[in-house]
Amino acid sequence: MSERPPAEPYCHADPVFYDLPAGDSASEFAQTRAEAAEGWRRRENDVWIVHVPEDHRMADQGWKIHISGTPANARRLVGTAWEYCVRHRVPFKFLRGTDVLTAHSLKYAPRSSSGKLVTLYPEPDRLHETLTALGQRLKGEEGPYILTDLRWEDGPLYVRYGGFRTRWCPDDDGTPVHAVERPDGTLVPDRRRPVFEVPDWVEVPGFLARQRAAHEEESSAADFPYRIESALHFSNGGGVYAGRDSAGRETVLKEARPHAGLDGTGADAVARLQRERRALERLAGLPGIPELYEYRTVWEHHFLAVRKMPGETLQTWLAAHYPLTHHAPGESATAAYARRALALVEKIAGIVAGVHARGMSFGDLHPGNILVHSGSGAGEAGEGEEDTVSLVDFELADDADSPARKGLGNPGFAEPDTTGTEADLQALEALRIWLLLPLTNLRELDPDRLAQQARTAEERFALPAGTLGARLAPPSRQTPEPLRTPRTVTAASGWPELRDSLARGIELAATPEREDRLFPGDVRQFTADGLTFAHGAAGVLWALRTTGAGHSPEHEDWLLRAAVRERPERAGFYDGAHGVAYVLEEFGHRAAAEELIDAARPATGALRDASLARGMAGIGLNLLHFHARTGTAAYRDEATALAGRVTEAVASGEAPGIRAPRGHGSRAGLLRGWSGPALFLLRLYEATGHAPHLDSAFRALHHDLDLCTEAPDGTLQADGGFRTLPYLETGSAGIALVAAEALAHREDARLRTALGRLRQALSVEFTLEPHLFSGRAGLIAALARLRRDDATGAGAGGDDAQDPALRHHLSALHWHAMSYRGQLAFPGEQLRRLSMDLATGSAGILLALSAALDGNRAPLPFLAPDRAP
Repeated sequence: MSERPPAEPYCHADPVFYDLPAGDSASEFAQTRAEAAEGWRRRENDVWIVHVPEDHRMADQGWKIHISGTPANARRLVGTAWEYCVRHRVPFKFLRGTDVLTAHSLKYAPRSSSGKLVTLYPEPDRLHETLTALGQRLKGEEGPYILTDLRWEDGPLYVRYGGFRTRWCPDDDGTPVHAVERPDGTLVPDRRRPVFEVPDWVEVPGFLARQRAAHEEESSAADFPYRIESALHFSNGGGVYAGRDSAGRETVLKEARPHAGLDGTGADAVARLQRERRALERLAGLPGIPELYEYRTVWEHHFLAVRKMPGETLQTWLAAHYPLTHHAPGESATAAYARRALALVEKIAGIVAGVHARGMSFGDLHPGNILVHSGSGAGEAGEGEEDTVSLVDFELADDADSPARKGLGNPGFAEPDTTGTEADLQALEALRIWLLLPLTNLRELDPDRLAQQARTAEERFALPAGTLGARLAPPSRQTPEPLRTPRTVTAASGWPELRDSLARGIELAATPEREDRLFPGDVRQFTADGLTFAHGAAGVLWALRTTGAGHSPEHEDWLLRAAVRERPERAGFYDGAHGVAYVLEEFGHRAAAEELIDAARPATGALRDASLARGMAGIGLNLLHFHARTGTAAYRDEATALAGRVTEAVASGEAPGIRAPRGHGSRAGLLRGWSGPALFLLRLYEATGHAPHLDSAFRALHHDLDLCTEAPDGTLQADGGFRTLPYLETGSAGIALVAAEALAHREDARLRTALGRLRQALSVEFTLEPHLFSGRAGLIAALARLRRDDATGAGAGGDDAQDPALRHHLSALHWHAMSYRGQLAFPGEQLRRLSMDLATGSAGILLALSAALDGNRAPLPFLAPDRAP
C-alpha cells in the first residue's frame, strides 16, 4: 500500500465517491480531444494527454521541462507548447483542462504537482535550445513556483532531472517510491522533495548552473530575521513554521506562495494571507487572538509573523482525553469529560463573540484552528477550570455581514451556503457535538446526520435533551441523490440479508466500462492502480466470493484483462502483483497468476521492506500458498530464500517501513509491523517443521511489543505518536491475532501476558472510522477470530451475546452505516466519500461481518493455515 495522498483533489469530481479530478467538457483544452499529429501517437494517462512521435524511443530518465500555469493562462500555454513540440518533435504531455489544473493547485493538493501544466521530454542535446525558444515565447506568463524544479529565467519554465517512465524502488523507510537508475543499474529514489536537487552522479549543465547559482544567491541574500525551529504544517499554499524573531520572541510564521494553494473561489494563498493580516490588525488586543508582529515579502514568498499561542490543537487534545476510546470508562469519567468539553466550547464561544463585536466573522472554526492550553488545575478529574483556549488561522475571516461564500472550510463544520457570523454560530454547534461524538465529517455525505449524532451523544453522556444541536439550522444542501433511498436492511437484519445488501451495493457501484478502476474506493487506488488487494478490484472480488456473496464473471474477467494489460509494477501482496496473482489463482486463472509472479521477481529481489502489506512477508506467504496449491518446489525455495532475508531483519531489529517517519510513533501490527513477518515465519515453520523459523517468529512478535505502549486504561497498544492504536493494520488487533497463533505452538510468558492486554484494547467503545484496516470492522474481525481460536471460547457458531465487546461493535456499526441506492454502504477513510474497497470500505466490512456472524472464514488471507485442495 502507498501512503495516502490528500483527499481534497479527489472530492470534486463526484459527491459520493473519491474520483480523479477529470473536469467537465467545458474546462477541457481544445487540444484535449484532438487527434495526434501525423507521425505521432496519442494516449491518455489518468488526467494527462500524452503525445510521442511514432519513431521516438523515450529514455528512462533525464532532464525534463515543466510549464507552470494558472487557470487564467492555461489555454494559451497549452496551445504554445503543442505548436512548438509538434513542430520540433519533442514528446510532451499536458493536463486535460483547467478544472484539473485547479484541482492540482488547491490548498491541500500535493505540493510536488502544483502548477505543473505541461511536461516536455527533450533529447539531452536539445534541452538548452528548447528552454531558450520556449522561454522567449512564454516570457511574462505567470504560474506557481514549482518547488521541485529549477526556474529558467523569470518565466513559467522549470527544469529537473528525473524519471521519464514509472519505475519503483523502496525509500529509506520501505515505502515504494518513483525511481531513477544509477550508472551501475541500481534503482534509487527519484527525490521529489520541495527543493531543487539532482542525483549525485548527474552533472548540472553549464547553462543551468548559472540559473542555479543565481537562485541560491538570491535566496541566501534574503533579509529574514527569524530562526526556524520546526515545521508545524505544510500545504500547497506554503508552510507554517515555529521559531523565534531577532528579539527572541516565540513566533509562528505563515508562508504564502503566489498562484498556489487556490481555494474554491480561485483566491491564492497570498490573497488569504493578506486577508489574515487585515483581520489580526482589526482584532488586536482581544484575548485568545495572536498578536501580529509583521508581514513581509522574501524573494517571491509572503510571510506573516505572529505570537506563538500556547497549547495543542483541540483535535490533539480530544485524542488524548476522549473517554470512549479507552477500555471500560466509568460513568464518572464520561460525565467529567462532558463537563470539561462543554466548558471548553463556552470559552471558545466567548472568543468568537469578541470577534463578532469587532464587526468580523472568523469563518473557519474547527478543531484544527483551536488551541487548548491546560493549566495546573486541569487534572485527572477532567474539570478543566484552568483550560485556556485561543483561535489561530484567520485567512477566512471577513466582515461580519459579508454575504461572500468561503472557498475553503472543514467539511464537518462548514455549510457552503452559510456565511458571516451565522457560519461561526453553526460551527460552534457542530463543535459541541463533535467533542462528544467526533463523527461530524459524515455531514459532507449526509447533511442530516449531525442532528442524529446530537441525540446519540446526549444519550451516551446522559445529557438533558436539547443540550446539543438545539441551535442547528436546517442543512443548506441536500444529501446526494444516490444516498437518499432508505436502506433495505437494519441493524437487526440477519447475516444473509446484511451480506446480500452489502454485496449489492458494491456491485451497483461497479464501473466495468472504466480501465483504471472497477470499484470506487480510497484515493490510493489512483496512485498505484485499481487492481490491488487493499484498494482495488482483487480484494473486493475476493471478499465477495469468500463470504459467499456470489461472484460476477464479468467483473472477474475485468480483473484478468486488467492484470494482463497493466502488469502491476509493485510486487507486494496488498499493493501489487502478488495480491492480484493470489486472487486470480483462487478464481482458476493459474497461468495468468504465475505470469504475474514471474514478472514481479525483479521487484521482489530489490525489496527491503519486510512487511506483510507490501514487502517480503506478504510475498513469502503467497509463495507458500502457491507451493501448497501447485506442488512446485521452486515456490517453496523462493519463500525460504525470502525467509532468510526476513530472519536477518528480525535478528537486527531493523526493517524499513516499520518505524513511522519523522518520529510519529511506530507501525507495530499485522500489515505494517513485525507481526506480519512473524506470521510468515510461523507458516513456514508449520510447512517445514524447522524450529529456527518459530524462534524468529517469536522474536519478531517481541519487536512489535517493544513498539507498543501502555495506554492510560492499562491496555497495550501501538504507539502512534500523539495517540495509541488498537487496529488491525497498525495496532493491538493485528499483533493479538498472530500472538494467539504463535502461542498455539509453544508458551511464552511475555506474549501470554501481553495477549490479554492486547485483547482488552479491542473493546474500545468508539472508533473514528468503520473500516477493516484502521477501524471498527478490524476490531470485529479480530475479536471474532480470537474467540474462534480460543480453546475456552464458544467456538464457531457460538452465541456472540457472550462477548459484550463484539456485540457492542456490531451494534455500533450503524453510527457509520449509510444507504447507497437502497443498499448498505459505508464511508471510507476521512468519512468524506463512500468506499467499496477491502481496506477502507464495504468489502472489508463484509469480511468482518462474515468472521463474526458466519464464523467459518478468516477475515484476511494467511490468517488460517493453508491447505492444498
